[in-house]
Amino acid sequence: MAEREHLRITGVQAVSALGRGADTLLAGVLAGAPAFTPVRRFDTTGRRVTVAATLPEVGTLADELTDAVDRACRAAGLDRTHRAGVALFLATHGGPHSLPARPAGGGDTAPEVPALAGHLARRCGLGGRTRTYTTACVSASTAVADAATLIGRGDLDRVVVAAGYLVEPDQYALFDAGRALAADGAVRPFSAGRKGLLLGDAVVAVVLESARAAAARGAPTVATVAGWGRAGDAYHPCQPHPEGRGLARAVEAALRRAGLPAAAVGYVNANATGTPYSDASEAAALGRVFGAAAGRIPVSSTKSVHGHALEASGLLELVVTVLTLGHGKLPVNAGWLGPDDTCPLDVITDAPRPAPTPHALTLNAAFGGANTALLVSAP
Repeated sequence: MAEREHLRITGVQAVSALGRGADTLLAGVLAGAPAFTPVRRFDTTGRRVTVAATLPEVGTLADELTDAVDRACRAAGLDRTHRAGVALFLATHGGPHSLPARPAGGGDTAPEVPALAGHLARRCGLGGRTRTYTTACVSASTAVADAATLIGRGDLDRVVVAAGYLVEPDQYALFDAGRALAADGAVRPFSAGRKGLLLGDAVVAVVLESARAAAARGAPTVATVAGWGRAGDAYHPCQPHPEGRGLARAVEAALRRAGLPAAAVGYVNANATGTPYSDASEAAALGRVFGAAAGRIPVSSTKSVHGHALEASGLLELVVTVLTLGHGKLPVNAGWLGPDDTCPLDVITDAPRPAPTPHALTLNAAFGGANTALLVSAP
């Protein structure tokens, strides 16, 4: 498959605090009502912040991921025969708290990473190779880029990429102690007065296939992954380069790989977490790539609605982007208080907008200076 023969997304499934299923996710992000509520899953006594975007009823992470993978495969029309050689790339944080214990007498406990990937593959009938990604907030988008690369050069026909994070006490405590969580209980990306991020649940799976493999099955095309890019800036362990150099290089690589000019991009689903420094850096990155046009491209960060799902963020936001493109409407950036001079962007604040083109970027960044960009197109 030629590198520019776009990769097909043929099946998706997503669970977040907005609810279960792709249709519920789409409706939630277009409604733009933040899903942050008081945390009931564990004790937050003594914490500076006590809210997150959590789904009230969840199973173990292993069970939730199994269900998501199975539903994505069924949406793609993959029966047990077609699943036999399918690879599974899994992005997750792992650890005991991200795998909630079953009730007493509930059977086998869920395994921890990295055994979790093999466990999921067996349960879902996926007989290909497995990989596990634990590279913080670019885990899932890196998995998608790796899958696209391997499919693009003909090593694999199809890959299921899955990702999961359920808000748990350890990471919650770290972000709270580091004063990264928004004390006012709202995520306000790119806005004046933004105070920080809030965590959120996400369990997501997508099926990626070569155009040839998808066509051979007559599989539906949800969207195409036209380009992808990764870059590091090595500026600081926790802060991105103030000029957004690494993220800008990732976006430029995605555009080159897609063979599209910057002017083709009609929407950016931003990484923006609502923290002052990183949002300004991302705005600077968009300015480096798009120049004066950066202020005319519709931008929003749907973390303002569903929260930051850490390792699963990249996959949840990829699904949000392709669903909204397919629907022809772009989601709002909730929590907006007013413009900030460090973020001179066209932020979608009042209501969803019509999508001006079929091409969009979804961006992610992580501690350590890691940056990813995925360029997707409506079918």
